Amino acid sequence: MSKATRITKHLPHYISLLGILVTGVLAFGYFSYDKAFQASVVIAVAASYVTWGIVHHSIHRDLHLSVVIEYFAFALLGAVLVLALIF
Repeated sequence: MSKATRITKHLPHYISLLGILVTGVLAFGYFSYDKAFQASVVIAVAASYVTWGIVHHSIHRDLHLSVVIEYFAFALLGAVLVLALIF
């Protein structure tokens, strides 16, 4: 399978991930006056990212514990960094 075919095959998944992340960034900016709600947005985006990763890999039948841990670790790292900047 060529690289272009693989990208095309996964494109709907990546567009949905991009939608999750863009919506999170927009909500984060829109609610800049409320730090508690911004924190909720950060946690929701992190949870959505982990869920997206699990669903994506489950569909493609390459879901393993190491993949789940990796998605969780990156989501946790990102959330901790952003929450540290908020508070």
